[in-house]
Amino acid sequence: MELLNQVYFGNTLQSWLVASGILAAVFTFLILAQKIVVSRLSKLAAATDNQLDDLLVCMLRQTKFLVLLATSFFAASNYVVLKPSLEHILSKAIVLIIIFQAGLWAGAAISFWLDREVEKRKKEDASSTPTLGLLGFVARLIVWVMAILLMLDNLGVNITGLVAGLGIGGVAVALAVQNILGDLLASLSIVLDKPFVIGDFIVVDSLAGSVEHIGLKTTRIRSLSGEQLIFANNDLLKSRIRNYKRMEERRAVFSFGVVYSSPPEKLKIIKDIVREIIERQPHTRFDRAHFKDYGDSALNFEVVYYVTRPDMLLYMDIQEIINLEILERFSQEGIEFAYPTRTIQIQNS
Repeated sequence: MELLNQVYFGNTLQSWLVASGILAAVFTFLILAQKIVVSRLSKLAAATDNQLDDLLVCMLRQTKFLVLLATSFFAASNYVVLKPSLEHILSKAIVLIIIFQAGLWAGAAISFWLDREVEKRKKEDASSTPTLGLLGFVARLIVWVMAILLMLDNLGVNITGLVAGLGIGGVAVALAVQNILGDLLASLSIVLDKPFVIGDFIVVDSLAGSVEHIGLKTTRIRSLSGEQLIFANNDLLKSRIRNYKRMEERRAVFSFGVVYSSPPEKLKIIKDIVREIIERQPHTRFDRAHFKDYGDSALNFEVVYYVTRPDMLLYMDIQEIINLEILERFSQEGIEFAYPTRTIQIQNS
């Protein structure tokens, strides 16, 4: 008993033994608890579609041995009296370890989200994975920069000047590479907002083609005539983009003119003839047909209908059939198409 009551470093041997037992017990408990929780959560995550349990498993697996040991030391330190200097060092060390572990958890969460997004987008748009990878790298970089600044602040380093320096340096770098950063942010916007994906047929101003590649800085389009068009991502998003791949149906408008000598009764049946021809075609929806105006050498009609499928080839086939049937029916009805004519009057003086 006298041995247990002897004082070492300000505490009795008994207190040191109790603290050591608490340290060993807490550490063993935390190790076992981590393994059990991870095992059970893994089974639950495999049986459900909920992403939250998958995220928790991913983060728990990133819980390092050092943080469990630091937690055990903290629990054991409550049963002994430490010197102020030693207690200060221990508290600083524990805070540093907690900040480090928080950085690992945040990085695990970012990696978890990134892996899910990459897996989801591989089938839709495989070219977006480099942009997502860059986004994940930037997010992890920000996390660890913040963690390092917190560690330095905890160690007593004045980080105000460092933060100001980083801010000024960041502004200088941003100004120097603003075009590149603009394209990178535009690439990120394209990936997240998805105005178009690989394989879409788009029209940008007067240029048209199918999207082949969406990169970090440029987007490449294969034009109808075969050449490759390369757009800077930032310039591309500033343009008006028409995405024909997402067209649900195609609106068709065409006009024709008949001669001025056409009798009024013939003009009145033109609308019915055109309507009948269009409605007889598959995959079409008639909208309107009107005697539009008086032209220079023709009575002009305008027709509007919809092809219920976006396929360009189908639309051209239908339009061809409609044109041929209108020509045939007008010939049967004695309705003449107009063509440009000019009458010249010669007067002898």
